[in-house]
Amino acid sequence: MGEPSALLGVESSVKGRKWLSRASQADAEALLLTADISPLTAQLLAGRNITSEQIEDFLNPRLKTSLPNPSVLADMDKGVAAIFDAIDRNRKICVFADYDVDGGTSAVQLIRWARGVGQDWGLYVPDRLLEGYGPSAKAFEKLKSDGTELVITVDCGAAATEALNHASEIGLDVVVIDHHLMGDEVPAALAVINPNRTDDTSGLGHLAAAGVSFLTVIALNREAKRRGLTPAVNPLSLLGLAALGTICDVVPLTGLNRSIVAQGLKVLSRRDEAGIEALADIAKLAPPFTTQDAGFGFGPRINAGGRIGVSFMGAEMLSTENAQLAYSHAAELDRVNAERRALQAQIQTEAMEEALKISDDSPVIIVSMKDWHAGIIGIVAGRIKDRLDKPSLVIGIDDSGLGKGSGRSIKGVNLGQALSKAKEEGLLLSGGGHEMAGGLTIEPDKIEAFKTFMNIELGQSVSEATDHNTLKVDSILHPRAVSLETLEMLNKVAPYGAGNPTPAFVLPDMLITFSELLRGGHVRVSAKSRDGVSIRAMAFRADETGLADLLLSKENQSLHLAGRLQRNEWNGRVSADFHIIDAAKANM
Repeated sequence: MGEPSALLGVESSVKGRKWLSRASQADAEALLLTADISPLTAQLLAGRNITSEQIEDFLNPRLKTSLPNPSVLADMDKGVAAIFDAIDRNRKICVFADYDVDGGTSAVQLIRWARGVGQDWGLYVPDRLLEGYGPSAKAFEKLKSDGTELVITVDCGAAATEALNHASEIGLDVVVIDHHLMGDEVPAALAVINPNRTDDTSGLGHLAAAGVSFLTVIALNREAKRRGLTPAVNPLSLLGLAALGTICDVVPLTGLNRSIVAQGLKVLSRRDEAGIEALADIAKLAPPFTTQDAGFGFGPRINAGGRIGVSFMGAEMLSTENAQLAYSHAAELDRVNAERRALQAQIQTEAMEEALKISDDSPVIIVSMKDWHAGIIGIVAGRIKDRLDKPSLVIGIDDSGLGKGSGRSIKGVNLGQALSKAKEEGLLLSGGGHEMAGGLTIEPDKIEAFKTFMNIELGQSVSEATDHNTLKVDSILHPRAVSLETLEMLNKVAPYGAGNPTPAFVLPDMLITFSELLRGGHVRVSAKSRDGVSIRAMAFRADETGLADLLLSKENQSLHLAGRLQRNEWNGRVSADFHIIDAAKANM
């Protein structure tokens, strides 16, 4: 078969994309014959390769049908036994967490469960700038000197071979709960619970650490009951935390992840935890919470402490039962997040300028500069990747002369694997991650060699990925369909995220009647269809993507507008908004 024809004839949009229908009309009609669903729902399901047999489970994801026996994870039973052995012997236990949302929500699930069986576990979150990612020999020595006898690492540890070997040497027991990619070597620990171990056969490699931690809590609860204990915490009450970590770590919302998020958002929306209630009030987020609230409301604020503030503040806020402390932390995290945005704008301007200089010649964008903040570079790498549609790594060189880098990739290009290979080649002091993101530590004099290696290593896969630079469109809409009724239909296929993309639609042949550039590089647009139906729309960060020039053009032009529908609530009024993500000149 040849290449599919471009939707509305758009071979190259303003973003250089070919527009394609995500699903054929025939596939959607086939689903309509087997289920009582709307034509739009059928189109969405067909575009996500859902068969007629899968419709019920997809539209109504339930833990009851998707939750596995936790023991299918390698070392789960060993890890649970080790934890209970420490509890029985009244040993001091500490949870060692990564500084992001996934790490924080993973830690809080375990700490909250422990309180329910009368345990007061400690929390250790390394400082991003001073300690870097994951466990270190120095951190383990500090914990050992403080009397800790068992460390449970969450969202980290699976690749910390040297640090875990050191823990073994100093007599510090460790249980690892992680989801990051691993090599064949399993580090020295009492248990390494990770669905991405090469010898793990659970098929749960898509879980975030928060999902692995949720299964661990279920296993701990089961063992507690077997021992005649009555845990005070129902694991289902922790499902909101598991959902928050899953969403913010951008793992595929398929299988068990989909059930965790669908049901977990309901738990999160109850605002039962002091930290969630405080942060929702500070961020002005109202239930029922959505994946967008989690990813763009809660997530950045929780992450802010780990990026440029106090690393443990987000996790402490989520774990505390003290409302006053929760509100104090939430307010501080909101303030730090605003500071982060200002710092990000400065670094992004500098990094984007460097990236544009090499974008035509480099399949992988790697830029570096002294004093770029290590807590910001990951976000900036993501913005460069979005603008140039290439894997992008941003490296900041600190005062000690060490380079800390973070990267984001595009679909079809495994960045984490390439970083692991670069470390094996001796180009990095540390490096790894997963397919879509990764981190590294490098000596500055090896940056040029690292650039050469990455461009050779990933050049072919980047070429193949960018040759198929497309925008998958779910349906063509008339502007009248930008409505709350349409949003209600879309919600039936939610939650959206990685693996279940937010639907994209096209408003065809729209005449731009008004446009203005707003602060922040956003563009507000008024447009009308050929039959005179008008609509207002927004293009966010349009100055970074090339959209601004087209939308602000004074030509009396007709455009095909691609975008997404979003619910908007303002002053008590609820409406459906159209957010423009791409555009192309309509053939007159």
